[in-house]
Amino acid sequence: MSVSQGDSSAALPQQLPAAVRALAEADFSAIAPRFTAAGFAVAEPADGIITIRAADGSTTRPAVLISVGVHGDETGPIEVVAWLLDALSHQPSALAVDLMLCVGNIGAIRAGKRFIDADLNRMFRAQRGTLEGTAEAARADVMIAATTAFFKDAGPARWHLDLHTAIRPSVYPTFAIVPELIADQPRAQLIDWLGLAGIGAIIMNPASVGTYSYYSAEHHAAAGTTIELGRIGTLGQNDLAQFKDASQALDDLLRGADKCEGTQRPHIFNTARQIIKLSDQFQMAFGKETHNFTAMKQGEEIARDGDTVYTVQHAEELVVFPNPDVRVGLRAGLMVVRVD
Repeated sequence: MSVSQGDSSAALPQQLPAAVRALAEADFSAIAPRFTAAGFAVAEPADGIITIRAADGSTTRPAVLISVGVHGDETGPIEVVAWLLDALSHQPSALAVDLMLCVGNIGAIRAGKRFIDADLNRMFRAQRGTLEGTAEAARADVMIAATTAFFKDAGPARWHLDLHTAIRPSVYPTFAIVPELIADQPRAQLIDWLGLAGIGAIIMNPASVGTYSYYSAEHHAAAGTTIELGRIGTLGQNDLAQFKDASQALDDLLRGADKCEGTQRPHIFNTARQIIKLSDQFQMAFGKETHNFTAMKQGEEIARDGDTVYTVQHAEELVVFPNPDVRVGLRAGLMVVRVD
């Protein structure tokens, strides 16, 4: 039997700091009154979602959507954002943006699992096939409705930072996926901000695979990005030092701090191809423990799926997100080429 998004029967780790426990439990009861008392318009349109806006309805402030916990076992960003939001709630007048915070897969966070029925970060698409009846499909519908309402009357400066941590080690410990369809100016601003956040690599993504950040970029003209911040860890036991640069960049963004370009510009990669699992015969030519951004040479076999054989087409391609255990029809890996 599936755990619903609202089921609190699964216990979170004991002895969590109050701010971290509250965000992991999608509980805004401590911070919401502080922003309300400071004159903001505060709403909770759905479980795990809070919006904090200027009370006068002005559209001159940037609209910033931050999402965490889209995968329930990626807990580091929950801790980072919990501490930032708690600190900001004690200085609410410092909030310089209209903010929407979304705790994604609440049920999976409570269960300590990546997902309940299926990957939530593949549900932001029109066609879901056999996944339509899953807990994650229902949660995605709730998140889509809240996102639409948040950006409906927003001004032109729109951001969506979807914060994750990676399953496996990576040549670049931090990296981001940026949709190619974002307009030039907001894309350049986003890349500059990613540099400030200490992101080592950026993959330009030409097509959606149903991710939350691509949805917000495609349908709401947001500068949306999926950000991988180091490795998965246990809630309350993450090494927050690995998130130092990203935490500072997030805090600066929310407070409207005027910062210069990052000291180290991220390397830019284009997507060469997506490796789609066509059948249960799918086999990769390397183990799923392979590091993200492992380099492969032209002609090397990537995977085979029945009569279909995937090989490296460019002089060098790097593999990202290798995972042969995904459902048939989903992406089992991403091949990228460096351009900058």
